[in-house]
Amino acid sequence: MPADLAVIGLGHLGLPLAQAAVAAGVQTVGYDTDPRACTELSAGRTPVEGSLSASEIRRMLSGGFRPTTNPAELGRVRTAVICAPTPLGADRTIDLTAVGDAARALAARLRPHTTVLLESAVPPGTTENYLLPLLEEGSGLRAGRDFHLACSPSRFDPGNRTHVHSNTPKVIGGLTPACTESAAAFYGRLTDKVVRARGPREAEMTKVLETNFRHVNIALVNEMAVLCHDLGVDLWDVIRCAETKPFGFQPFRPGPGVGGHGAPVDPGYLPYNSRTPGRPLRMVSLAQEINDRMPQYVIQRCATLLNEHGKSVRGARVLLLGVTYKPDLADQEGSPAREIATRLMDMGAQIGYHDPHVLDWRVRELPVPRADSLYEAASSADLTVLLQHHRTYDLQGLAVKAQLLLDTRGATPAGAAHRL
Repeated sequence: MPADLAVIGLGHLGLPLAQAAVAAGVQTVGYDTDPRACTELSAGRTPVEGSLSASEIRRMLSGGFRPTTNPAELGRVRTAVICAPTPLGADRTIDLTAVGDAARALAARLRPHTTVLLESAVPPGTTENYLLPLLEEGSGLRAGRDFHLACSPSRFDPGNRTHVHSNTPKVIGGLTPACTESAAAFYGRLTDKVVRARGPREAEMTKVLETNFRHVNIALVNEMAVLCHDLGVDLWDVIRCAETKPFGFQPFRPGPGVGGHGAPVDPGYLPYNSRTPGRPLRMVSLAQEINDRMPQYVIQRCATLLNEHGKSVRGARVLLLGVTYKPDLADQEGSPAREIATRLMDMGAQIGYHDPHVLDWRVRELPVPRADSLYEAASSADLTVLLQHHRTYDLQGLAVKAQLLLDTRGATPAGAAHRL
């Protein structure tokens, strides 16, 4: 059966979009090159850790959602949305390989009058300089004349039950005004409000600004955490006071590192030839440097606390609480927990962990012992480190049971633990 929509890439971006489309009554097919992902979805199971639940997948299937590895399905839709992953490489260059693969698969079957949308996080210029040539060369069609092309970066926030697709404004930048309106007509079926950007580059840069805004402000408050600790100032109380200002301030909170799928983007690292000269966003690079230092700072605090209590890191039993990047989710993307565990192991510590959402956790391909009884594990550990504040954690009780508790999230009651 032909579908109205093809979601290309059934990962952290694609699955929630497909869910929103099915809920809005849009006949949706999901395309992915990974047979395992489609098999899992067809069986009512989620293939992506920390994404949709099995019950949500089953509701999508009952609503007509069809996962497939057959690229022929891409030639039977009116709208195709590319939600391919764009990870950062070791050199901090964004890897557009999956976007390119998606574009080639679509281009070979692209029909006139189709609307092609890009939701993947990409640097400015990707839609016009990278995606457009692939689509035109592979299809023989002309973007803006034979088919519509636009960028609408994803704003999906995993685990957020307040801001979902339906009430989160969608930014759209089309190659032509007609492209923008075609994209707006589609997204108007999924969300209450669409915001028209001047073009694809402005839409792409909106995502860059939003993501970098988060990282720069987290870096600021992370530096404040180190400074306040050195000065004996309670940063968490400072934040509590500062957030009462009704204008000109938005609260951010420090942590052991910055995880998630929204990596900071510096347009100086474009993955194609149209690079910007020099280093246009030095603030972003500095913020990344600061945030990358936080796991090591947590290790230093661990070592200091143990030393102050007459213990060495070597041989110490350290319990890590919460190894995901976000509270109440199983998603571990970019979580600082693995780096912290690795560094502690290198120093000779005996590592254990507890996380209600992660039943099996490995560091360097080796399984880390999982605590069955949280209170017993905390009472027997030389040091317990809260890395992620899941709502199931009774922090007041943990503070009583733990021999030594380091709270990197400022979630414990004042005076109940050592805070970052």
